[in-house]
Amino acid sequence: MKIIVYSIHDFEIPFIKSAFANFEIEFTEERLTLETSSLAEGFDGVSVFSSDSVSEEVIKNLKSFNINYISTRSAGYDHIDLTAAKQNNMKIANVPEYSPYSVAEFTVAMLLALNRKLFRADELFQLQDFRLDTLVGFDVHNKTIGIIGAGKIGAAFAKIMYGFGTNILIYDLERNPKLENLENIKYVELDELYENSDIISLSLPLNNHTKYMINKQSIEKMKKKPMLLNTARGAVINTTNLIEALKSGQISAAALDVFEREKGMYFYDWSEKIINDDEFNILKAMQNVYLTSHQAFLTREALEGIASTSAENFKEWRDKGECQYELYPWE
Repeated sequence: MKIIVYSIHDFEIPFIKSAFANFEIEFTEERLTLETSSLAEGFDGVSVFSSDSVSEEVIKNLKSFNINYISTRSAGYDHIDLTAAKQNNMKIANVPEYSPYSVAEFTVAMLLALNRKLFRADELFQLQDFRLDTLVGFDVHNKTIGIIGAGKIGAAFAKIMYGFGTNILIYDLERNPKLENLENIKYVELDELYENSDIISLSLPLNNHTKYMINKQSIEKMKKKPMLLNTARGAVINTTNLIEALKSGQISAAALDVFEREKGMYFYDWSEKIINDDEFNILKAMQNVYLTSHQAFLTREALEGIASTSAENFKEWRDKGECQYELYPWE
């Protein structure tokens, strides 16, 4: 099987080369778009990343090249039109499981960096300004943490925060008995979580039910003016409403590893370009906002898991015509 790997980045090349040793592969730094889909002609399968655009038009074009298999190197698949894939008999798979600790641990790192103002402290230190007046944080111990989405990543984050001595409120449609039976962890409805959380962390997929779930109405229910953490997907938050809440103080601070219009920007060098997104630039300038460029997953263990599962998807398609991580429109 011959596979083209779109949106390849230096950090993942060694892991993909090792995992795909039994395949004929070709890398391209180009994002998959309608314009670049012609690069896939002559291949049997396509490997994509979360920054690619696997639209209906792209799928139809790939199908015209007799390509039947697309595997995304991510757990999320909101960048893929699954309905169009089904209609064109295109098989799609993702990587639903890779080190959940990578994202969970990074979420904790963002929380601590934002709370203890480590990025500002470093700026002042480099200026040899050793005053502490603007660097006051708070004890995380005994605070209430609200976790929206307690799958593998959310559960890993909950266990870490449990060790901090926090009270944890979880909203998830499915309950995890291992979490539910722990002292100081409680499953609640969203309104109760909003009302009682000092810190709210998002770790859920983007779909029609979760898009803009953090909006003007939900923010108004947040009584404690919480810190907001997002290592899920950018569009889970209505950015306009978030900025309004940060300005008014309804949300005290935000740490965001994702941004709703990050596609085509994150993972690429924009150091010599102007970013014409007013809301992004407002967030970047705010002292109570900590932005990172979608790096929460970036550990060796996660990259190994992503590469090996991606390769296994293609291996199962090649050998059996189906694989266990295929996605369908109704999922």
